[in-house]
Amino acid sequence: MESQLTVDVVSVFTDPEGGHGNPLGLLRSSGETRGREQEIATALGFSETVFVDEIDEGPVPHGRTAHIRIFTPAAELPFAGHPCVGTAWWLAQSGLPVDVLRVRAGDVAVRHDGDFTWITGRASWAPEFIWHPLETAAEVDALDPAAFTEGKHYFWAWIDEESGHLRSRMFAPAMGIAEDEATGAAAVRLTAQLDRDLAIDQGAGSRILTRRLGGEDIAVGGRTVRAAPVQIA
Repeated sequence: MESQLTVDVVSVFTDPEGGHGNPLGLLRSSGETRGREQEIATALGFSETVFVDEIDEGPVPHGRTAHIRIFTPAAELPFAGHPCVGTAWWLAQSGLPVDVLRVRAGDVAVRHDGDFTWITGRASWAPEFIWHPLETAAEVDALDPAAFTEGKHYFWAWIDEESGHLRSRMFAPAMGIAEDEATGAAAVRLTAQLDRDLAIDQGAGSRILTRRLGGEDIAVGGRTVRAAPVQIA
């Protein structure tokens, strides 16, 4: 009888009531997962799955560091926002709060502020997207994911330009993702492009916040809640 892997699941960038959010699969790396990461991520079908390798106590100023790998159903990523936020929250809830997540792109700083978990990434770490600014949020709402068969497309429109509040959706067949519910890396890059802090309503109702920190550094944050675990062979 084949053994089953239990995969923890969290929803990242939820609304204030804990609704919506982007599901994230989470596993501690082991002999059962090493070398199978892409296979597992593809079978799960989440927009991203994270594998947590070793956790180092590390010297000051870095503090505790978790080494992680991030996979979409189609490929490994050097950096992604919702996996980093979700992993940082999950580790803290598991009694292993970290100060840094080490991803392929570099070191991602972590902080917690009440219900919000924040991570810091660089705009150059984010994938390239085809940007589609639209005139109204209603135009964004009307988009059909089936219309996109290739590439990585990010559509957005202002809800309230003065306050930095916008509506967005992202379609990425090239990453094995028909529609992403909440895309932290795109939020990082868009914040750098627009040169302002943002509040982003993405997908069916997820909420992403960003803050400019100077240079290429952008903080992205949101709420995370635990979802039901799943099992996979």
